[in-house]
Order: sequence, then structure tokens, then C-alpha cells
Amino acid sequence: MRVAAIIPAAGLGTRMGKEASEQFGTDRKQFMLLGGVPILVHTIRKFLAAPSVNEILVVVPAEDVSAMAADLAVETDSKSVRVVAGGRNRQESVRNGLDVVSSGIDIVAVHDGVRPFISVALIEDAIAKAAESGAVILGMPAVDTVKQVGQNAIEATLPRERIMLAQTPQVFRRELLDRAFESAARDGFNGTDEASLVEHLNEDVHVMLGSDRNIKITRPSDMALAQLFYDEERPAAK
Repeated sequence: MRVAAIIPAAGLGTRMGKEASEQFGTDRKQFMLLGGVPILVHTIRKFLAAPSVNEILVVVPAEDVSAMAADLAVETDSKSVRVVAGGRNRQESVRNGLDVVSSGIDIVAVHDGVRPFISVALIEDAIAKAAESGAVILGMPAVDTVKQVGQNAIEATLPRERIMLAQTPQVFRRELLDRAFESAARDGFNGTDEASLVEHLNEDVHVMLGSDRNIKITRPSDMALAQLFYDEERPAAK
């Protein structure tokens, strides 16, 4: 079994805004620094450390491809790591990565470039589960009461025990993910994640428990928690 990881990081950081640019020197979250290293590089390192992963496709804005490739040249070992230009949205960016995945790949894992605290153990577990079931995502149970709203008023209170907050990696058999993207393109369907494209095929997507440390860094306030997690991980990495 051969595995590829696609790491999309082509977002524009619109939720970070001016505050982040002033505080961190950039409003693009994937390039903010933890310990002097971009968040995206920390994320890539987790997949470099995952024994089952054979190749990595990093998807960044077109103008950053050359610089990112240079940064990764000192990170890579025997694994193939390629940098790919992203598209107009996440779906296009992941499609661009999928288009250049090697022909011998059986399993594809897609992971947000700004989730640097995923554990290698969870990556491996998700890959093994996807090999068995075809499609799996990580998720965390909702702890808050969830309201469905419209026109600034509550329409319904959703049963919390049936709500899962999706994380990544989302891992699929390659042929299933290929079919999902082809169907979405044919139908003009735009999903919020890869699982939604597979759901559009009426195929089952299984959920396994993620981690509350597997945070997605999207706002300036997330950086304080990221720094804490980074400081905790450093001794374990030595």
C-alpha cells in the first residue's frame, strides 16, 4: 500500500486580518512562525515522520511555489515532496494536488496546512482505517449546545450527540477520491471539505476520534495556544 498526503495551504488568511499582519509580520497563517519555522513546515514535518506516507504534495499560492520549494529542500529525506500551485478555493487546490499524485498511490490523505499538532499516531491510524473502509475523517464531539439559526433567530436546537466537528486528515482510497472530484466537477458541486464530495456520491465516510490538540490556526488568538502546544512538543521531539 502506497500513500500520498496532500497538504493544502493556499488560503489568503482573511480571518487573520490586519491585527495578525501587525503582530506576526504576515496575515497568511500558513507562513506565521513558531520557533522561527513557518506553521506549514511544522505540519509537513509530521507527515515526513509518518512511516506509511510515501509522498507529499504541498499546495500553496502560485507566487509562493519557488520559495516554498527552497524552504523544503532542507527538510526532505527519502520521501518525495513536491510543491504545487493552488486554485481559487480549497476544492481546486486539492484537485491540483490530486492531479499530480503518482500513479502507484493507493491511499490519499488530505490535511490542512495550518493543523501542525496532528500526531503521527493519528495519521497512521487514519490511513489504516481508510485502507479498510474506503473513507475516514477525524472528528471531535461537540461540547457546546448547537443552534440552527436563520434571520438572527433560532430555528432549532440540534442534538449534540449527533454532531461531530470535522478535523483532518481526511483519508480516502484514491479511486474513491478521484470519482468524488470527477462527480463534483460534472455536477457543479462545491463542498466544504473532501468528505462532502464523497458524501455527494452517496458513499459512506467513517469518523474516528480526533484530538483536541489538532487545532486549526485561523485567528490571531489561536497563536497563543499554538505556542503553548509547540513548547510542550519540543522536549518530546528531542
